[in-house]
Amino acid sequence: MTEQQEDQDSDQAWETRRRRIGITAFLAGLVATLAFFAFFPGLPHIVDWGALLVSLAVGGLARWACQSSMTKTAEKKPEHK
Repeated sequence: MTEQQEDQDSDQAWETRRRRIGITAFLAGLVATLAFFAFFPGLPHIVDWGALLVSLAVGGLARWACQSSMTKTAEKKPEHK
């Protein structure tokens, strides 16, 4: 019973960490893309709906990439199966 409880706690902690890293990756991708559109020379210095949608898409892609990488790494380790 105790071993099962420890496994559940470990899984819950791993999922919490995975979620936090996903949120951080999303925000980093979003902010980096918005900064690119806002400050890159030669582009209009107006952030329009297209730039916002692209920023959301890049943020989502960054989140997916980080969480996918974490899952693949965890599958290689026997304690997270």
